[in-house]
Amino acid sequence: MFELAQALATAKSRQDMPAAMELFHRDMVLDAPAFGTKAQGRAANERALTGFFASFPDYRVALEGHAADGEVLVCWGTAKMTMTGGRFGVHPNGRRAELPVFIQFAFKDGLIAGERFFFDLSELCAQSGVSTDAVRRKLFGAASFAPTAPGIEPIRG
Repeated sequence: MFELAQALATAKSRQDMPAAMELFHRDMVLDAPAFGTKAQGRAANERALTGFFASFPDYRVALEGHAADGEVLVCWGTAKMTMTGGRFGVHPNGRRAELPVFIQFAFKDGLIAGERFFFDLSELCAQSGVSTDAVRRKLFGAASFAPTAPGIEPIRG
């Protein structure tokens, strides 16, 4: 399992789409909660990765540790990436962010069938010199800032 995850990390760090796609099961689900995105199936995953690489053209990830239970693999490490373009509705400073990441993988038929990619969006925004609130509004809409109950203010990051 770790060999597949490491091969995917290498392919993504080279932005080698064909190599990454070879590692994905046909039902692959890529979930990135920080961005509020979920892609299911190979075609949707290819579109999601193409968009991600357009936003972060120098993306690199290094897996530094892992744990597995025979069915699920969890990896942690560091991602380095520079936010570019207008996808997030902001103008980043052009500096490369360095973030801890946590990735949960699932497998099927000897391929990667699921990836949940966790990182701190607020930290990415801070290092990129942009407003987390502005990025969250672009990603999740104004409704993401609505209080959950009367008198309770949302946490803004």
